[in-house]
Amino acid sequence: MLLKFTKMHGLGNDFVVLDGISQAIQLSPEQLKLMGDRHFGIGCDQILLVENPNAADADFRYRIFNADGGEVQQCGNGARCFVKFVYDKGLTKKTEIRVETATGIIIPRLESDGQVTVNMGVPKFGLDDIPFVADGQKLTYALEIENATVDVSVLSMGNPHAVQVVHDVESALVEHHGPLIEQHVRFPERVNAGFMQIVGRKQIKLRVYERGAGETLACGTGACAAVVAGIARGLLDAEVNVTTHGGYLMIRWAGEGQPVFMTGPAVTVFEGEINV
Repeated sequence: MLLKFTKMHGLGNDFVVLDGISQAIQLSPEQLKLMGDRHFGIGCDQILLVENPNAADADFRYRIFNADGGEVQQCGNGARCFVKFVYDKGLTKKTEIRVETATGIIIPRLESDGQVTVNMGVPKFGLDDIPFVADGQKLTYALEIENATVDVSVLSMGNPHAVQVVHDVESALVEHHGPLIEQHVRFPERVNAGFMQIVGRKQIKLRVYERGAGETLACGTGACAAVVAGIARGLLDAEVNVTTHGGYLMIRWAGEGQPVFMTGPAVTVFEGEINV
């Protein structure tokens, strides 16, 4: 099966984007994993599939597969690439679209300066929404990993996140603690592990060990989750610049019950065909 694809990235978080509207696409986890392999396939953090929506109030359906072949619910950097892809490919003339995901509708918008703003929806703190095993809801939870205990904020941005505050993000034990947190028994569906350094009330530095992908250069939902966690704890203001290894994101959150807005770039790298 010969498939056309587009390689894109948002701050170095890279994607293979597939048009499932103009071509029929049915891929097994093994085929998806091969496509994501950086040595034997195209190489990416996630594979994004554009489909016709099931919901009457949506323009498109958005499906996300990690490089390990598993399907996940949400990807913020991918959402920015999604709207640029469908606009550039002529699948829509709208600069703001409603996109159906596994966890609800998101609304990405192409800005006049080339940046993309995405309404990522309202963050959820309910233990069942994440899901997370705990005795009652709190601002932070003590999580035991090996011989250490870390305090994490847990929430869902359409996918689960555990965010901890660290003194220095560059020396944080991301590669060692990241997979231990990701696969911790208290997260039945695994989790994205965020390591946040607070530079000031309007700026943080962030690294994220992503569920099913490992550490990426940037994580859009991870940036949203980190800022929301910081605001909820009274550590950050309502608009925060997030520095990742891949670049910068601006995250805005007005508080409980309000949606999170993320603004950042989306870049097309190249197009091609692959025989899967």
